[in-house]
Amino acid sequence: MAAAVLTAKPLPIDLPYMPLVKKPLPAGRPREWYIAHNRRLKAMRLAIALLDSGVYRAEQADNRRIRTTADLVGVHPPSDITCHMVRALMRYSR
Repeated sequence: MAAAVLTAKPLPIDLPYMPLVKKPLPAGRPREWYIAHNRRLKAMRLAIALLDSGVYRAEQADNRRIRTTADLVGVHPPSDITCHMVRALMRYSR
């Protein structure tokens, strides 16, 4: 049994990223809910991209660096509120 574990091929971690299939958001919510939901999703994407690029502290992530990362990732430039949310996610995830 241990030999089977040792001979198994390791999973490659450098596979290209495949986004999940998007599903429509539930209908009937107020417009502010959709805005906040999409803003949280964008902040999470940007926080993950910053962490992947080596920015581990919220103090290192100023608005300019967050917007540059958004451009590299292919996300629309975030607002000041979204930049604040990115720093909050990086700060409170520890």
